[in-house]
Amino acid sequence: MDEAFQPYFRHLTDSLRLALADTPVVSLLGPRQCGKTTLARTLEPQYAYFSFDDEATLAFARADPSGFVAALPERAVLDEIQRVPGLLRALKLAVDARRSPGRFVLTGSANLLLLPDLGDSLAGRMEALYLQPLSAAELARQPGRFLADLLAGRIEAELRQTTELSDTLPRYLLAGGFPEAVARPPARARVWHRAYLRTLVERDARDVARLRDMSALARLLELLALRSGGLLNVSSLGNELDLRRETVDRYLDVGERLFLLRRLLPWHRNEAKRLIKTPKLHFVDSGLAASLTGLRAEDWHIRRERFGRLLESWVVQQIITQAGWTDPDLRFWHYRDKDQVEVDLVITQGRQTWGVEVKAAMTALPGDGQGLRRLAEQCGKDYRGGVVLYSGDSVFALPGQNTFAVPLARLWDR
Repeated sequence: MDEAFQPYFRHLTDSLRLALADTPVVSLLGPRQCGKTTLARTLEPQYAYFSFDDEATLAFARADPSGFVAALPERAVLDEIQRVPGLLRALKLAVDARRSPGRFVLTGSANLLLLPDLGDSLAGRMEALYLQPLSAAELARQPGRFLADLLAGRIEAELRQTTELSDTLPRYLLAGGFPEAVARPPARARVWHRAYLRTLVERDARDVARLRDMSALARLLELLALRSGGLLNVSSLGNELDLRRETVDRYLDVGERLFLLRRLLPWHRNEAKRLIKTPKLHFVDSGLAASLTGLRAEDWHIRRERFGRLLESWVVQQIITQAGWTDPDLRFWHYRDKDQVEVDLVITQGRQTWGVEVKAAMTALPGDGQGLRRLAEQCGKDYRGGVVLYSGDSVFALPGQNTFAVPLARLWDR
């Protein structure tokens, strides 16, 4: 992170170029300030740029969607498209009249497909790509091949030297992945995180839902930051905040639409049962969660349980981010059975299944793979392997089918 002021290469760039080569409309979605506009404006040939954060542009598009689209040049970036979802119907008509690849790039700080007032889904005409906050591999300016190695079975025992994680890992967790935050020292990053969340609560949340009590949403986010990495109990949240269950559910939906929160559904051999079991709740950006909970680097050794939960959310985010340039069709779950045996992250590709366990300790023991062995029993021949990510410096086999202890540094050092 010492080179924070130099531009970072975004590994999703190649996927964006491929999509534009054969698809009329590509939406680049992700949290506000994660780098969508910067990435879109690097496209060649140059695209004209229009932002709906500009009030005059927004007013024109809302008042006359067809006229606005008709006035656009051949190639255009339309930034913050969630502010005018009704424009999508006019874009559909324009694309149907002249269907050529790479006409429009839509960037959005809210998930278009989850918006209640979506004008049109542009089905068959649009491909959606999701840009996440900077991953640890991007921050380290490395290719980010951990997930690809796991899927290909390229995890092998090795002795290795790695960076001192008692310093590196807390810094990654506390900084998160927003470019503006990682460029600042920790105290200034916390100020940025708090201002960022205020903007989302006070302004952006109004673009994606009709909410009456924004202060309740802010309180909910603070409580969820403390519980990131835990099972989601909507009734308990409602009781603590004196909110109805339906209200909590609505606020959770807003958090997901704005890419603040992620609900990780439970994996079960019986697919129907996945729908009725309890999901896990993760903050998408660890830096935001850390700032809300007041965690600091010096707390690494004295608040290990809270750091452990945050670490789990951070690892989930790293792997899902790598999926964007490795295989966007992967699906992600958590596993927890009646005996409370757990796997932090389950990855599926069709019926093929992998498991990932996370621990902050410097050592990994045979018992740490218990959840992975239970998952393997459930999957049978569909199980492809698993890893226990830990803070040590060697890769070695653990009991179980194709199961290894792997240093957390593998997420960013190659």
